[in-house]
Amino acid sequence: YPTSRGQSRAAAAAAPQGYPQKPKDAGGRGHWGSKAEFILTVMGAIIGPGNIWRFPYLCYRNGGGVFFIPYILFMLTCGIPLFFLETAIGQYTSQGGITCWKKICPLFQGMGFASHLIIIFSATSYIIIIAWAFLYLFLSFSEELPWATCGHYWNTGSNLSSAAFFFLGGWFIFYFSFSVHFPSPSSVIIFAPPNVLSSHRVLKISSGIEDVGSLRWELVLCLILTWVICYFCVWKGIKSTGKAAYFTATFPFVILFILLVRGVTLPGAMDGIIYYLYPDVSRLSDPQVWMDAGTQILFSYAIGFGFLTSLGSYNTYNNNCYRDCFYLCLLNSATSIVAGFAIFSVLGFMTYEQGVDISQVAESGPGLAFIVYPRAVAMMPMPQVWSVCFFSMIILLGLDSQFVSLECLMTSLVDLFPAYLRQGCRRELLLLAFCCTCCLLGFSMVTEGGIYLLQLLDHHVCSGTTLILLSFCQSVSIGWVYGADHFYGNIADMIGYRPNPLMKYCWCYITPLICAVSPLIYGHFRLIYFAMSFNLMYPLRGPPAGTILSFLISGKLW
Repeated sequence: YPTSRGQSRAAAAAAPQGYPQKPKDAGGRGHWGSKAEFILTVMGAIIGPGNIWRFPYLCYRNGGGVFFIPYILFMLTCGIPLFFLETAIGQYTSQGGITCWKKICPLFQGMGFASHLIIIFSATSYIIIIAWAFLYLFLSFSEELPWATCGHYWNTGSNLSSAAFFFLGGWFIFYFSFSVHFPSPSSVIIFAPPNVLSSHRVLKISSGIEDVGSLRWELVLCLILTWVICYFCVWKGIKSTGKAAYFTATFPFVILFILLVRGVTLPGAMDGIIYYLYPDVSRLSDPQVWMDAGTQILFSYAIGFGFLTSLGSYNTYNNNCYRDCFYLCLLNSATSIVAGFAIFSVLGFMTYEQGVDISQVAESGPGLAFIVYPRAVAMMPMPQVWSVCFFSMIILLGLDSQFVSLECLMTSLVDLFPAYLRQGCRRELLLLAFCCTCCLLGFSMVTEGGIYLLQLLDHHVCSGTTLILLSFCQSVSIGWVYGADHFYGNIADMIGYRPNPLMKYCWCYITPLICAVSPLIYGHFRLIYFAMSFNLMYPLRGPPAGTILSFLISGKLW
């Protein structure tokens, strides 16, 4: 693309609302109806359930307010520079996450294929969490919340009344949640009713990954419902995706604000907030704290997935993507911090009511969303109302990320085969075939042994190591092969000025260095993790199978 590309479009027709000028339709790709659609769709892509259930726990576990130090450093040196890099590549080339590299650096086109393989695996597994949330949402309309008390047919003899419970672990393994297995009925166990609901009523978890068990038909129906919603949000491309984002990206903030106000007014809420923010400076010497901060930035900013490149490709050429990216990154991090107040205020109330330490209820991953928080909600007045609010928020946050991943995948495939897929209804039929295939594959994760496969995919295929490797290759390809100064000139042609030089230095030096060192530390802690987990969850060949999947993804880089 010549540097005069922007001038050739100056005489275009009136711009969509919020844009400086309207682009020529590049081969029938289309563009956002307004800048608000782009902003809201990116918000939906990067602000997901992980902002609610992962960041607050990481902050609490890694030194409270001290965790903000490595988090902000990674945000400034990796998060914002890579976020801006991916968005600017899409806007400059007007191509999806695969074909954009043909115009930038064909040698690195394998990165596009690798990132889209991750999208395929994550789209198949991530949606299972939304199906769980749908089932919990439907159960929330019961006269009595099923997880509020014992005495149901799925409860075991080990359960005591809700007044005598304390929370202990969970069967969910996701991010930093670990499974706890008790080999004999004589073990002294007091289960929380939501834990039993998840293990015996919703998932009916089998004895191991080799014991697949039968389908959980309630989850199957919820999974089908979720795929149908995602299909119709994406079937008309960005025209339908942008319109859906007006609701799915904004309403969760309304619910989060309601839950925040309700949480801080509960007795004991301040104790929970203090636990959330209380600084422990000594934690900064722990490498795990820095790894948690770095991986959280990559996950929450959707770095390495190709989302930002595909979404940015529908912008006008002269859109100020530099400013947009900066504000979107700040909004994402601010949402995570505010969510921590909403979550830990409720956990403080829970510990106040139960008379236990918050360390016994603080949990990360789906264990927080499907075990701990439902139990806390059941202790409030009008629990059904708050349960519906919470799970509606989880569903909308999840749907956003899910249908954006589908849109980005379709964008890249259509850009690869434009002459064929832009004719008639071929794009819609391809999307339908993909959704049906992924739905059928997802049935394996709504069986009684499906949670084991879900965790294996999460910890390997969609792991921090794979995303770190993709981030490293992106930085090197732009910073050294294509040339950071050259790309800065392209950006200046788009937005009218050169961004802060810090971005260029990060692409060339800081980000590649961090990404090169991080896998060594990350791999060390993964070895520790599996040493803890071998005799609890998987046969010896389970983790190596996941590692092979990870290498297959990474192999596409070359």
